[in-house]
Amino acid sequence: MNTASNLHLYERKGAYLPRVAAVHDLCGYGKCSLGVAIPVLSAAGIDVCPVPTSLFSAHTRFPKFYMHDTTPMLGEYLDAWREEGIDLDGVYSGFLGSAEQVDAILRLYREYPRALRIVDPVMGDGGSKYPTYTDEMCEATKGLVDGADVLTPNLTEASIITGIPYEGQDVDEAYVRRMADALLEMGAKSVVLKGVVHAGESVIRNYVAVAGGDGMVEEVSGELLPYMLHGTGDLFASGLTAAIYTGRDLRSSVEFASSLVRHAMQITPAQPDYEVRGVSFESVLGDVTALLA
Repeated sequence: MNTASNLHLYERKGAYLPRVAAVHDLCGYGKCSLGVAIPVLSAAGIDVCPVPTSLFSAHTRFPKFYMHDTTPMLGEYLDAWREEGIDLDGVYSGFLGSAEQVDAILRLYREYPRALRIVDPVMGDGGSKYPTYTDEMCEATKGLVDGADVLTPNLTEASIITGIPYEGQDVDEAYVRRMADALLEMGAKSVVLKGVVHAGESVIRNYVAVAGGDGMVEEVSGELLPYMLHGTGDLFASGLTAAIYTGRDLRSSVEFASSLVRHAMQITPAQPDYEVRGVSFESVLGDVTALLA
């Protein structure tokens, strides 16, 4: 039976640096997306190849931000990669600027069929879509589920994808299994369902399910800190990707990502305006580098 504990998605070989396309937005101010993915993956010895889906002056938690949609440039951007003969070992996608950008990711899948597909379907949280996401974008994002080697939705995003009603973060394991089964039936090869929190507990639970696992979900739990921070989802997915490309199995990768986020959150309150700026991960990049030891 397949389990997260025996699923190794990438075998690291010698001094070779795996090349991963990071398909995310870039924010000038605030902690998220490419601003997180590039340093975290680089610290794990990954050659990060950014594909910027949009440019923001600051992330969307700020009351005032400027957004530039990069959709018109992506075709020629990827044409140039092909003309240069660039190869990829993975495609790690997150926040998108338009529904049409799903086609750019699907193009990468076609042109790099051996690349791992790690999909963080960034669409919303707390039962609501993010302000720049439309119903059309959410519908298009569903097209990334089929064939995803790892899909990392929170409960809101899983609800949007599957159509199963969102019931908050305090849900039982039967609900988690129902959600995970639905995502696997849509074609995901493995699912990491994030952010289950039971009332009165100081524990946050993530659940991992793998195709061929006979409906079993594996729980990975950790300490729930008494505050929320922007960018923790991006840090989790980037930490997970980093661990996978250092040869860790899926469960160990989820455990590492959870620990990395918790460590970064613990030191973040020492920074000014942290409630809005988001999670300060810079001082814990040594945790990522240690994966190479």
